[in-house]
Amino acid sequence: MKVRVGYGLGTRTITNDAERFAALVDGLEALRFDSLWLSEKITDDCPDPVVALSFAAARTTKLKLGTSVMVLPGRNPMLLAKELASLDRLSGGRLLPAFGLGQVDPAEQQAFGVERTERAKRFDEALPLLRRFWTEDAVDHEGTFFRYEGAKVLPRPVQQPIEIWLGGVAPSELRRTGRLGDGWLPSFCTPDDVAAGRPEIERIAAEHDREIDPEHFGALVPYAVDGIPDVLAAFLAKRRPDIDVRDVVAPSVDALAPLLERFIEVGASKFVAVPIGEPSDWSTHLAEVADVVKPLQT
Repeated sequence: MKVRVGYGLGTRTITNDAERFAALVDGLEALRFDSLWLSEKITDDCPDPVVALSFAAARTTKLKLGTSVMVLPGRNPMLLAKELASLDRLSGGRLLPAFGLGQVDPAEQQAFGVERTERAKRFDEALPLLRRFWTEDAVDHEGTFFRYEGAKVLPRPVQQPIEIWLGGVAPSELRRTGRLGDGWLPSFCTPDDVAAGRPEIERIAAEHDREIDPEHFGALVPYAVDGIPDVLAAFLAKRRPDIDVRDVVAPSVDALAPLLERFIEVGASKFVAVPIGEPSDWSTHLAEVADVVKPLQT
């Protein structure tokens, strides 16, 4: 099993100007982190993932480029297919798209113009269309939300196929991953969540005559830079009162490796470390994280 550790930014980040973002990207490339993952939230300070990953692609040659996650409902799948295929080609086949429904937040839903009750149906129709636009010469489709006749997207992405990752630990999200996903990358989850979720995803996939690569199971794992903030601890205690917050968030850089090892024990192998709070100096901090996590990589 190939263990790989990437690095991500949350939706509330101060790394959103050229100099600071470049320091992060350059540090990840120099230290041979597997990938960079960027979240999407219109109303918070995080940079747009496609724009920022294009910036990262131009500065790197090895670093993979992931979205964690990009909101799919509310987007035109034909235009999105063109955008992501272009990024995959210009990066030499380094794109790792992960999609979600979007946050249950009126301000965010206003941005995408999709009713909450329609999100799942739009997602289920749009995602297969992305795959078709990336592989078929012409797409004919008559659906509830989208209609295409002889539609084509060129040029094709380098990767054939582009593998699409999904997240979430709710029963509906596990079923969607089994039906539509190529990999599973949940966030704010425990090792026990992954241990329970993986066989359910594999069961659903088998019911749909699908198979998910056994090495395409992972997790976004937050870690604290200056201690777990009280507000985060309170949020997790309210959301998941049955768990220890340290099963979800590593309380320090040194605690990150032991938590990742627990995920590895239950079959996860692809990880994204996400800082809670950010350092003043990316170069020094990333070197400290690399010293902790790189021995885990196989």
